[in-house]
Amino acid sequence: MGGFVKLKKRGANYLGLCPFHNEKTPSFTVSPSKEIYKCFGCGRSGNTISFLMEHEKFSYVEALKWLSNRYNVEVEETELSPEVKIQQQTADSLYILNAFAQKFFSGVLHNTEEGQNIGLSYLQERGFDAAVIEKFQLGYNPSAPDAFASDAIAAQYNPDLLQKSGLVVMRDGRPMDNYRGRIIFPIHSPIGKIAGFGARVIRNNDRSPKYINTPENEIYVKSKLLYGSYFARQAIDKADECLLVEGYTDVVALHQAGIENVVASGGTSLTPDQLRLIKKYTSNLTIIYDGDAAGIKAAQRGMDLAFEESLQVKLVLIPGQEDPDSYVKKIGAAAFRDFVTSNKKDFILFQLETSLAAAAGDSNQKARLVSQIAETISRINKAEDFTRQQDYIRRSSELLKIDENGLNTLVNKFIRERVGKYESKTAPKESAVETEQTEKIFLDEELDELLNRDEQQERAIIRSLLEFGLRKWDEEKTVAEYLMPELEDKEMFDNKNLYSVLDLYKAWYEQKLEPTARNFLYHEDQSLGALVVSIMDFPYEVSENWKTHYEGKIPTREELYLEEVGSTLTYLKLRKIQRLMIMNQKDLEKSRNPDEQMMFMQTHLHLKQMEKELMGRSGTVIVKI
Repeated sequence: MGGFVKLKKRGANYLGLCPFHNEKTPSFTVSPSKEIYKCFGCGRSGNTISFLMEHEKFSYVEALKWLSNRYNVEVEETELSPEVKIQQQTADSLYILNAFAQKFFSGVLHNTEEGQNIGLSYLQERGFDAAVIEKFQLGYNPSAPDAFASDAIAAQYNPDLLQKSGLVVMRDGRPMDNYRGRIIFPIHSPIGKIAGFGARVIRNNDRSPKYINTPENEIYVKSKLLYGSYFARQAIDKADECLLVEGYTDVVALHQAGIENVVASGGTSLTPDQLRLIKKYTSNLTIIYDGDAAGIKAAQRGMDLAFEESLQVKLVLIPGQEDPDSYVKKIGAAAFRDFVTSNKKDFILFQLETSLAAAAGDSNQKARLVSQIAETISRINKAEDFTRQQDYIRRSSELLKIDENGLNTLVNKFIRERVGKYESKTAPKESAVETEQTEKIFLDEELDELLNRDEQQERAIIRSLLEFGLRKWDEEKTVAEYLMPELEDKEMFDNKNLYSVLDLYKAWYEQKLEPTARNFLYHEDQSLGALVVSIMDFPYEVSENWKTHYEGKIPTREELYLEEVGSTLTYLKLRKIQRLMIMNQKDLEKSRNPDEQMMFMQTHLHLKQMEKELMGRSGTVIVKI
């Protein structure tokens, strides 16, 4: 953690400013003994792996590999098929080759006469300073036909691999540079490795394509990459907004201006994979494109997919003949931020307004527009987005001057059609989802409140088991052996996820494995690890000043673990008994049958006696519910 956050020791733990939200007073706490972190400001918590996943936006496997590389720990992987092994070896080789190529291009840019006079002077004329050039690892490929190819072959890189990477092409049986005389933009994967390159032509009279990109291969899949995502991921997370532009230079220019939550699509339609990559960081997407017709058209591509991913999409159009690169240099960073903030337009409503203006009284065109808008709105069909969908229907019907109920019906028609197509391809089991979501909305508030109260007791008993389970309860058994029979009944736990922790604990204990909290923290089931982290929260510790200013010793939880285990179990049982008493009382009030009423009263007396015994055991006199 100390490699990412400046930490100061405080007691047994460490404290620093949270990297996940802006704060002036440190509330990010790291416990080395428990191997977990917790921010008491924003509530985020986890272990080393989940920290990397959250902070660096790694996948679980990527986090493991990052740690293994950093600390030289060998990671054993399950046996792979020969085909998959070959793919992995090729991918690893391509990453190594790309890293070599980036160093070559950067070296040429900074250390050769041609690189400085042509490549570096071009970048400086565009207003890019040395820091941002170094940050994005920009480079230059010489105009000589085979400068890079000769260097790579001399370094014994495989000619076939060089062609696969797109860096080299074969002409007349000779390997030749593919990007000669161009500025090189390395394209990084989300974890910072170079997956490919974009090469921009410099000379205006050059008839070749303005940009050449790496051909698709094992590591470069254009539909899964966004330029700048590696450098933007933390800024996007903090701002809770992703700015999307078209070009590489737009990203570089905005980063130089201090606006770092920005990525580029490379001028292509947004794909589902790119949108899911954005969704990993934020649900708020702001598209910043040129204000001409081509810019508007580019912004419209892929928007239906964005709504299906539940992204909140806004649009900002740069005025005149400007693009984000030229405009931020023209008006400055602060003014650019203000411009974006004040000129955001809701994408659907903007699309509707511009299309209505184009229709200009044409009834057929308006009819097509109504159908198009209804289909777009129908893609906002997740349960959590229902209110947003209804708001779009209301506002769109006002702009279109049509009946709101009619537009609602049309939207539902498109939803039914799409669901029908989906259900014809999938098993019928998916049909229960909507009913289940509806039922969740109408939970009984009083029962829900009771469940929440009970969960605190359930979490406390699991925490006691995780922390003290392997310690002695008495001369004959451990704490685990004492607790597990007491918790056999699944009905003791309303939170079934907590019971799954108990279940796994039992299994590990029976297998003579050590079911400590640490083993749960690093379990491959990330949700299980996250749950245990939340159980193991550490909000309090004894002040270091106690020994200085006061005499005497405060017993630690470790020293009082027997009392804690006993009282925690007692209070869990008390909560359950009190809950049963409430439910029994309700049944008694509803009943009109004398025999039933007698049975409910006897049940009440029995539960009351159990409550009295437990209270006597714990020393409790009155429990207020």
